[in-house]
Amino acid sequence: MASIKLSDIKKSYDGKTNVIENLNLEIRDGEFLVLVGPSGCGKSTILRMIAGLEDITGGEISIDENLVNDVAPKDRDIAMVFQNYALYPHMSVFDNISLGLKLRKFSKKEINDRVNEAASILGLEEYLNRKPRELSGGQKQRVAVGRAMVRKPKVFLFDEPLSNLDAKLRTQMRSELLMLHKRLNTTMVYVTHDQTEAMTMADRIVVLDKGYIQQFDTPINLYNNPANKFVAGFIGSPAMNFINGTILKKDTHVFKSNEGWKLNLLHNEQRFDNDDKVTLGIRPEHMEIVVDEELSDFEVEVELIEMMGKESYVYLKYGTGKIILRIDSNFKVTISQKVFIKIDKKQIHLFPN
Repeated sequence: MASIKLSDIKKSYDGKTNVIENLNLEIRDGEFLVLVGPSGCGKSTILRMIAGLEDITGGEISIDENLVNDVAPKDRDIAMVFQNYALYPHMSVFDNISLGLKLRKFSKKEINDRVNEAASILGLEEYLNRKPRELSGGQKQRVAVGRAMVRKPKVFLFDEPLSNLDAKLRTQMRSELLMLHKRLNTTMVYVTHDQTEAMTMADRIVVLDKGYIQQFDTPINLYNNPANKFVAGFIGSPAMNFINGTILKKDTHVFKSNEGWKLNLLHNEQRFDNDDKVTLGIRPEHMEIVVDEELSDFEVEVELIEMMGKESYVYLKYGTGKIILRIDSNFKVTISQKVFIKIDKKQIHLFPN
């Protein structure tokens, strides 16, 4: 196991513009940490700098308090699993898994022991003599993980390893990777653009945008206490609803939407002054349809319904705005129906515009 520390990391490809700027990050020994963010946010670049596959422009990277800026990738005791599996098509599963050990001159017995142990953990025993073309996507991914496992590294790095799999297999592989982490108790750093993967797998999550850390926290804290509008909109599925409006302090802290309806706020929002433009954030599960207009906050029209099984997503429009509501599928609404919405005021988030 190993801890990792990134201090004031900068990365530039042209010597002028930094794609990563003053990044500071500490990864705990044995932690499953996920880097998440949209395409181009810098998450894979960070992973590759930890591995030594990308040079850093500035700052320091330490593994177990040892500076590794000038240490070659092969000497960092790190194993990396890639999105495309990177298997040799002409080699058997056994040879693909054992290649790194052979290059390091391990004994034949040690190689056999390590490969068989990894195959047993990953359910690959019956596939060791097959070629990659004879395997499914999930089996190929297990081989790639097995190749990393046999090295018994201090750190595992995963670069979007499940993105080529179908939805059902991704869910299965997520569970398998979590069980593997629990069994090995090794530091794992995982990159994904899928916030659902991040929320279900991570001990802690780093949310990135344009090379900067937007928030670094546990999944539950990211969900309940997003640091800004970007994190609020990125974490959660369906995404948080955003409603633009104005704070009216003269009315004892009221949110007035751009469409004209008003909402009394429970908390004294000292951050905002009278007439400040703000965005109100509310998650789809923190609103409900009510029958009595007197108990509602505003009226909307049903535009689309997505039945997801036990629950449904209802797409609603009001004036120029649109929101999504999560409801029990047994609650019946119809397209074009006018309904009244009540917001759970305890779950409101306010963001400056």
